[in-house]
Amino acid sequence: MDRESVLALMAVVAGAVIILFPFVRALAERIRPRALDSTVRDELQALREDLLAELQHTRQEVSELSERVDFTERLLAKKSHG
Repeated sequence: MDRESVLALMAVVAGAVIILFPFVRALAERIRPRALDSTVRDELQALREDLLAELQHTRQEVSELSERVDFTERLLAKKSHG
């Protein structure tokens, strides 16, 4: 794997971490032990649904970025061989 491909892959991974970190931190804050009344339970359920939707969106973005990295790798390989 050439240097540009490695850098592109590192950028994708760093982007995924940057995107996911706030959500994981928010989830950790929300699930700290405390009395779970119905309001909190409803709030947690809403948060869970939002988090799952955001995670699905993030997975789609990472997938698209992965496709771009693959395309770039093929383009660079073609350029170096041709």
